[in-house]
Amino acid sequence: MTKAVIKTKNGLRIEVEGTVDEITKIVADVKKKIEKIEEARAVQKAKTKAGATDFILKLKDDGFFNKPKTLVEVKEKLAENGLIYEVTSLSPILLGLVRRRELGRVKTGKGWGYVKR
Repeated sequence: MTKAVIKTKNGLRIEVEGTVDEITKIVADVKKKIEKIEEARAVQKAKTKAGATDFILKLKDDGFFNKPKTLVEVKEKLAENGLIYEVTSLSPILLGLVRRRELGRVKTGKGWGYVKR
């Protein structure tokens, strides 16, 4: 019987005992599983990086907010790009952008309008 110790980047230590073929197979399986976990983490990290705030700022850069836009108009524009958000989710985001002075807010006949600053 042969013994092997596998150490991962995050400090996990696995001790394996068996034939050379068994250990080789186990090491290959562990490597595949670690790669899958790392890929899943990378995908999750990429998904969370680009949130509603980032997309709204992209719309600002594209000139969408050159004229005042209501919450509903922002929601519809995001939906056109496949990004579905409730108005109640967008309201605090837009207000935060106003507070950070990324956008301005003006009173319009339809309620509050958000504009480029």
